[in-house]
Amino acid sequence: QVVLVESGGGLVQAGGSLRLSCTASGRIFSGYGMAWFRQAPGKDREFVATINWSGSTTDYTDSVKGRFTISRDNAKNMVYLQMNSLKPEDTATYYCARRVRATITSTRSYDYWGQGTRVTVSS
Repeated sequence: QVVLVESGGGLVQAGGSLRLSCTASGRIFSGYGMAWFRQAPGKDREFVATINWSGSTTDYTDSVKGRFTISRDNAKNMVYLQMNSLKPEDTATYYCARRVRATITSTRSYDYWGQGTRVTVSS
């Protein structure tokens, strides 16, 4: 059993920054890739960023490249998402998830999800 808990969301003005954290508990964290997804009201959950098990490889959706940075600390069982230059279109609930299949952008590649943390960016 793996439990993921996100934190760090909130209300921020456009151009501001937030750092999201995801704490993992349970068995086997460091051996898996992890990712952040987001879901805006009325929209499908979409891929944001992913990081491999060692932290050596990352990938991002085009809309956040250059603004968001995903990282992890395996010693602390933590995954982070540093979000800079936030835009109103980044408003969503953000979820972290554990990856078990190769297709990084598909929700079906992830087996455990957190409950989400809400990010609201005002214009």
